[in-house]
Amino acid sequence: MAGNVLEVNDSNFKQEVLDAGTPVLVDFWAAWCGPCRALAPTVEAVATENVGKLKVCKVDVDSSPNVAGQFAIRSIPTLLFFKSGENVGQLIGNVPKSAIDDLITKV
Repeated sequence: MAGNVLEVNDSNFKQEVLDAGTPVLVDFWAAWCGPCRALAPTVEAVATENVGKLKVCKVDVDSSPNVAGQFAIRSIPTLLFFKSGENVGQLIGNVPKSAIDDLITKV
């Protein structure tokens, strides 16, 4: 996993995401998913640009089915934005960086 993106799973999701003191962007992905791999550098860029303001995490839906089920992840990649433990925004698919930046600005 690249420098500023934290890998989270079923066991540490609550601690790292829901209980986080800062807003959190979570990328739900899988290793076999082409669009997920294409989105990864964009997610890393967002993480790098927002160090200290935004926590960026990735959840592998294959190894963390409980979290994926909890948030009804039906297609990947899905980006969920959490603030104070609440899901306040969502983007689905290999979206452009501008769409992620717009979501961060909005929430």
